[in-house]
Amino acid sequence: MKSHIYKNYLTALAFLAPFMILYLIFWIYPIFKGFLGSLSSGTFGAEKTFVGLDNYRYMMEDEKFWSALWNTLYFILISTPSIVVLGLGMAILVNMKLKGTTILRMAFFMPYMLSVSVIGSIWVFILQSRTGLIAETLNSFGITMGVSFFGSWGMGWLSILIATLWWTVGFNMILFLAGLQEIPEDLYEAADIDGANKWAQFRFITMPSLKGVTALVILLQTIASFKLFGQTWLITKGGPGTSTTPLVHYIYQIAFRQWDTGYASAVSFVLFLTIALISLAQYKLLMGKKN
Repeated sequence: MKSHIYKNYLTALAFLAPFMILYLIFWIYPIFKGFLGSLSSGTFGAEKTFVGLDNYRYMMEDEKFWSALWNTLYFILISTPSIVVLGLGMAILVNMKLKGTTILRMAFFMPYMLSVSVIGSIWVFILQSRTGLIAETLNSFGITMGVSFFGSWGMGWLSILIATLWWTVGFNMILFLAGLQEIPEDLYEAADIDGANKWAQFRFITMPSLKGVTALVILLQTIASFKLFGQTWLITKGGPGTSTTPLVHYIYQIAFRQWDTGYASAVSFVLFLTIALISLAQYKLLMGKKN
C-alpha cells in the first residue's frame, strides 16, 4: 500500500518537475537575485560593493521616489474606476440583441491588440497642440485650440488616462461580457413578471452576479497600473518636470540614465512588495465580500 502511495507521489512529482524548475529559474531566482542586487552599489559591467540597507535608507529620504509613488497611486485612483465603469457599460451595450453589436465588439477590442508604442504614437499624433489631429480639425473650422494636452499636470494625466482607456478597456469589456452571458435569463424574466424596472434588475441581478468578475477586473487593473511606463514615456516623457513620472519610469531613469543598478533594484523590490501586498489585500477584501 505504501509503495503504491510513493509511486503516486513520484508520478505527480515527475509531472510537476518541469513547471517547478521553470518557476524557480524564471520567477524565484530573479526575485532573490534582485533583492541581493538591492543590497549593493554599482552599475552594469562594474564590480559591485555591498552596502547593506543603505539603498533603502536613501529611498526613505528620496523626494523623487515619493513623488513617483504618489503619481503611480494617483493613476490607479483615476484609471481603475474609469476602466471598470466604462468596461461594464460597453459590455452591457454589446450584450444587447441589437444590429451591429458584433462590429462594436471588434471595434472596442481591437486597440488592445496593439503595442504600447503604437498606442503612444497614435495619441501623440491626435493630441499635439499645434499639428495634432484635434488641433488641425479645429483649425479647419477657424477655431484655435488654446489647450496643451502635455503642458500641465492635469492635462498630462488626462492624456495618459485617455490613451490607457482606449487601449485596455476592450479587454475588460470582454471579461464583463463573459460574466453577463453567464447570468440566467430566467432571473430577468422573473423580475419582469414581478414588475421590476431596468434599474432594479441591474442593481439586484446584474451587479451581484458580476461581483467575481468586477473583483478580477479591479485586481488586474491595479496591477497593470502599478506597472505604468510606456504611456508616460511616449506621451508626456514624465513631464512637465516629474509630474507624470510613475515608479517604473523612475526605476528606468535610475538604472539606465544614472547607471545605479543597486538603487534601481531596491526601488523595484519595494514596488514588487507593494503590488503583492495591495493585490493580496484587494483579493481578500473583494472575495470576502463575494462570499
